[in-house]
Amino acid sequence: MINPVNRDLLTSLFDAAVAAADPKLVLPKHLPDPPKGRTVVIGAGKGAAQMAAVFEQVWPGPFEGVVVTRYGYSVPCRTIRVLEAAHPVPDAAGLAATEALFGAVEGLSAEDLVIALVCGGGSALLPAPPDGLTLEDEAALNAALLASGAPITAMNSIRKQVSGIKGGRLTAAAHPARVVSLIVSDIPGDDPAMVASGPTVPDDTTLEDALAAVDAFGITLPPTVAAYLHGDVPAAPKPSDTEFESDEVRVVASANLSLEAAAEAARKAGLKPVILSDAIEGEARDVGLMHAALAREVRLRGRPFEAPVVILSGGETTVTLSGDGGRGGRNSEFLLSAAVALDGVEGVTMLAADTDGIDGSEDNAGAFADGTTAARIRAAGSDPRALLAAHDAWGAFDLAGNLFVPGPTGTNVNDFRAILVR
Repeated sequence: MINPVNRDLLTSLFDAAVAAADPKLVLPKHLPDPPKGRTVVIGAGKGAAQMAAVFEQVWPGPFEGVVVTRYGYSVPCRTIRVLEAAHPVPDAAGLAATEALFGAVEGLSAEDLVIALVCGGGSALLPAPPDGLTLEDEAALNAALLASGAPITAMNSIRKQVSGIKGGRLTAAAHPARVVSLIVSDIPGDDPAMVASGPTVPDDTTLEDALAAVDAFGITLPPTVAAYLHGDVPAAPKPSDTEFESDEVRVVASANLSLEAAAEAARKAGLKPVILSDAIEGEARDVGLMHAALAREVRLRGRPFEAPVVILSGGETTVTLSGDGGRGGRNSEFLLSAAVALDGVEGVTMLAADTDGIDGSEDNAGAFADGTTAARIRAAGSDPRALLAAHDAWGAFDLAGNLFVPGPTGTNVNDFRAILVR
């Protein structure tokens, strides 16, 4: 089994990273002044309900509003309506939630204020198929994008062209009210227009950019969506449009800030931290091999860092599914790939997890692994390489007894990876 001291240390680093993105810590200092008119709160994402609950505790005046979150991620709010919908493939409840958000910003004046609470997961939670397409078309598009292995920025550039709410369209509907978007970023590079496909943040990506992404990543679009994208697609709002002049966008939490908090926790534990990057992308198993090679080099040769050290990284990897797919998610697949590569190597313990508390299709955020993990999977009667090929990382770590299940965290700043080299 994983050494309990090492497991507890890595868990404490994850907890520090999540705490740094806790709405109770980050939201109050970014709130604008109350307006002369109405205050309307809207929001979407896996942590939107938690953000709404904090808002209710600190806002000094009257307000109203509605937010949507993933099934099971809701928390009680006194005034703000909290709706739940499906993630990662949208459903009819998401369609109703989209209509509720548009209803909340209807008929506002220039003296009114809209506060948008936006975090990762909002793309799936806010389906809004344009004329000529259906919810089923949008769900099929989402499934195709998730299976493609394309980076999140490419996927969101496509989603924006096949939506009536993404790409700043929700903000446009709130005009002439002022909109202040408070963003918890789960996007490598922290472009706020990419978080949840930017329902309240327009950007300059175009239809041509979306079609180029389809070609570059070999994405097989549903026929109805492909036909739509090659037709007369309405242009999305642009940041330079005059209706957005009074709006503000503030990134209140990000992977960078969370990794810095984890690094500080490591220092307090007497260990040297090294942050590789907060924006690592690529195929999860390939990124796992890279991290494993780095850990092996540190352990066996003392380069490029001397042990003991904690190697930290973030970003958003991808998994290109084959066949019917498997159980798990990108962090679990990253870790299984690394565990196979480090089979038999002593002194290396790893944690990879999604900061929202759920990694893919099951209830785990990720998993722990060390140099004995692959052997334990074999001892349980399975081949770790075969499970990796089948994208069944959850099954592998379930056999090893090393799943990490903290539950929903109330925030989302993307992948968290920590490798302890003694």
